[in-house]
Amino acid sequence: MSPERVNPAGLAPATGFSHAVVATGGRLVLLAGQTALDADGKIVGDALPEQFATALGNLLTALAAAGGAPGDLARVTVYATDVAEYRAHAAELGRIWRGLAGRDYPAMAVVGVVRLWDERALVELDGIAVLP
Repeated sequence: MSPERVNPAGLAPATGFSHAVVATGGRLVLLAGQTALDADGKIVGDALPEQFATALGNLLTALAAAGGAPGDLARVTVYATDVAEYRAHAAELGRIWRGLAGRDYPAMAVVGVVRLWDERALVELDGIAVLP
């Protein structure tokens, strides 16, 4: 069973996220925060969009290794060191998301943080998926 996306008419239109995701049964997969680390443990990219693409790719790689697919994501939290920059790149980040994960959006939040574990990291994504 795939997670059910719920976007009530009484709330502002959900663009690039779902207001709620209902998941029943299946296996719960908790995905650790992923940044733009390459296989050697080094941050790649100096710009937010490039780091976002790598971090999302890393999250999806971990999900695939657990037997899941992007549509199984029920929740994703994005931690950004500069929320204004994140908003300025929102359209491009949306294109990156759709290219890698499709249009079955999870419930999402963007949280501003002072810094991440790796000082060069601009963004980190973690998530929860429900597998059939």
